[in-house]
Amino acid sequence: MLGKSVFEGREIDSLDLKSLIITRGVRVNDGVYKRFRDEYRVNPNPLTCNCLILPDGTIAQMTDIALHLRYLRQAMSLESLKQIGTFFQGWKPFDLKLSEQGKATLSYDGEKITDVSFPRKSHFYEQKTSSGLPFLGNAVLQGVDTVAFQSLWPCEIARAGYSCQFCYTGGISEQLAKKHKPEPRIPSLKDAAEIVDYAMNNEKMAEYIQITGGSTMNPQAECHTIGELLREIDSVAGLKNVRGEVLIFTTPPSDPKMLDEIFDAGADRIACSLELWDEKLAQIITPGKTKFTTRKRHVDALKYVAKEYGPNKACSTFVVGLEPVESFLQGAEALAIDGIVTMASLWIPFGRPVMGNAKAPGLEYYQKVKVGLAEIYEKYGIVPPGGQGFNVDIDKDIWQHRGEVLSPKPILVADH
Repeated sequence: MLGKSVFEGREIDSLDLKSLIITRGVRVNDGVYKRFRDEYRVNPNPLTCNCLILPDGTIAQMTDIALHLRYLRQAMSLESLKQIGTFFQGWKPFDLKLSEQGKATLSYDGEKITDVSFPRKSHFYEQKTSSGLPFLGNAVLQGVDTVAFQSLWPCEIARAGYSCQFCYTGGISEQLAKKHKPEPRIPSLKDAAEIVDYAMNNEKMAEYIQITGGSTMNPQAECHTIGELLREIDSVAGLKNVRGEVLIFTTPPSDPKMLDEIFDAGADRIACSLELWDEKLAQIITPGKTKFTTRKRHVDALKYVAKEYGPNKACSTFVVGLEPVESFLQGAEALAIDGIVTMASLWIPFGRPVMGNAKAPGLEYYQKVKVGLAEIYEKYGIVPPGGQGFNVDIDKDIWQHRGEVLSPKPILVADH
């Protein structure tokens, strides 16, 4: 059942709360780390992709603002840091502290919201591959059931100076290229396979595999590389042991039939992400995708997968918070008509500013997205990927609670 809580004197549900937590961030008291780190997966290192679990099981990214900003100062341009600094004027994050009963309690502006929990303890981030590559910084455990690679190879579009404005990883690659500095070491195919094997078969922390690389200038070769990677994972870890599914994010090739190799190698779904539906905003926010891979190529690839492999096999991420609700939902429905899944990833404004702005929309925006996507998922039989849910995506959460979201019709909370 969808959890309820009170925020600033009004009732909201756990999907609203997740949107607020992710877009406003959390101040985590040191006592929380000390109390729970020995039994649960909670770590002050931001590279461990911390999450918290709301009482109804909803997963939410736990970005510790103080630690996050310390990390950003090492990686972002001075101009971006100035824009983020503007965002923090008059801004209030959530607080996570220990209650008198020893529970992790989430509050806002001094008012308790709810108690939260964390995923079970893991030694994942302490491991290294046989080649000596640390797991930390190269892969993450997302939520309670997913092992994910956020960037298995550098984004060539970003290194060419056309990174997506919201993309933190792409922004780092662009800055490194401008300074003529090399990228950090990336995992080999064997490294990645060993990481999956540990998460899936050793600790049994992962039922789902999510693979992402940077956008490349040669998507045909990228498809082949992903095929090789999946075959290596199968050899080392056994794709037959995947209890959930394998989701691949890739650059759309000029010939969509190249995607067949990825499915043949063991993928369950493929995502070629548009990021935005509003074309004018996309030209500004995603200049590289507009210039090099184009909207048409993305849509052609998605429609090919949907036609050849069936509904819910093709996915596209849209970043929630960058365009008007109307165009966001228009894009989601346009894709859903062809059986293509819209994944909804929340923009984290203090991750990287967009168009000089580092302020997220108000709660009403996210509530409209929630209701609109629930209607689209229900009408077209769309089922987003994943199990219990991802850290910053809200699509699976909406799908799981679509009945409660749509009936009775929720009352939208107006912005202040």
